[in-house]
Amino acid sequence: MTDLHPDSREQRIRGAGLKVTAGRLAVMAALVDRPHADADTVHRALAADGQPLTLQAVHNVLGDLAGAGILRRVEPARSAALYELRVDDNHHHLVCSTCGAVTDVDCTVGHSPCLHPSDSGGYRIDTAEVVFWGLCPACQAA
Repeated sequence: MTDLHPDSREQRIRGAGLKVTAGRLAVMAALVDRPHADADTVHRALAADGQPLTLQAVHNVLGDLAGAGILRRVEPARSAALYELRVDDNHHHLVCSTCGAVTDVDCTVGHSPCLHPSDSGGYRIDTAEVVFWGLCPACQAA
């Protein structure tokens, strides 16, 4: 979900059974322009926009929205948890091992969850989280 319209954000929150609050709307609005943002980045963006949420409130909102499936929490190794609004598919991520830039990458083959383990151990697989590590174009040029 990356729709910019506030009404659709409100519908998404209500549809997940959560109360629509100014804090939840503000956090979602901040993530529209900052995909793959951590809590500190969201907090700084809100402060710059005059939104009076504490860092703890931002963490709480991110946790609530991720728990409700409105946000996706991504946890690349050596990084703080990152949040994004794109939750409607099973995409993966490219992470720069130098600067930490994160880019979405669609599944390239097969059906969701894109990968099939050699042994599922009896699990029913719902998603596969794949992180590709490398150097982004900017770091390659540096």
